[in-house]
Amino acid sequence: MLMAHPAVLARLVEEYETVARLRAGERRDAVRQRLEDVVYTLCVSTGTRDIDAALVSARERMSAARPGAEADGVHAEGLHVGAVRADGVDAEGAPTAA
Repeated sequence: MLMAHPAVLARLVEEYETVARLRAGERRDAVRQRLEDVVYTLCVSTGTRDIDAALVSARERMSAARPGAEADGVHAEGLHVGAVRADGVDAEGAPTAA
């Protein structure tokens, strides 16, 4: 299975954490909808079905991608560092239109 690039995952995790903090203090529909969108994108980008598993998977991939973690640019599962999922996630980690 192809996975999103670690830099895309890092951006998504950061956005999730930011929006989740906003969500804790506000009840606006726009904040709630953005949180749902980021959760969905993280799950699709990591091949998981819930946010807790998505965050664990994303953080593991980001950790493995640190300089020196994989000297040849290929992760343990055989994917090149720049690989992205082909099942509805674009190069930026956002779901593509169906």
